[in-house]
Amino acid sequence: MTAHEELGRVLFTSRRIARRVQQLGAEITRDHQGRDLVLVGVLKGAAAFTVDLARAVDLPVVMDWAAVSTYGRGSAPGTPRLLKDVDEDLAGRDVLVVEDILDTGTTLSWLMDRLRERSPASVNCCVLLRKPHALVEPVRPRYVGFDLTQHWVAGYGIDYAERHRNLGDIHEVLLPSAALPASS
Repeated sequence: MTAHEELGRVLFTSRRIARRVQQLGAEITRDHQGRDLVLVGVLKGAAAFTVDLARAVDLPVVMDWAAVSTYGRGSAPGTPRLLKDVDEDLAGRDVLVVEDILDTGTTLSWLMDRLRERSPASVNCCVLLRKPHALVEPVRPRYVGFDLTQHWVAGYGIDYAERHRNLGDIHEVLLPSAALPASS
């Protein structure tokens, strides 16, 4: 299967994504008037979303980045590991973690707990895509772009095997039959 053959239908067009990012930016602007807001983008998948969201927020914001790995060489999740920590002092500030996909919530919950240890005024999250059926940890994002039922997606910063981050639309990924889970 070639890189282009692994992509299926477009789930969210770039136009639809841009509209929703503007709406989220307006909500964040309204909710954080007069506050010291730090957006913490989670690399790599949320990079495009974080930058677009920051431009949609009509407030002076600080952007910082964190990178967390939960996958080893395979595709089975493991224990979260911090690869890149935030550089900003978060004490007394509102922290909004910006993530591409909320799946089980394990990684996002772990990261938010680490950030809470730094005495911020608040820690919330904004996710572009949420898989409500997959949630294991009690993560309740304050802001959600779209709910998602497909298991694998790519585009708008989100990769499949490190490919397709550059696409403006979000596509479903067609997995080879060997990679599909067995039906019960």
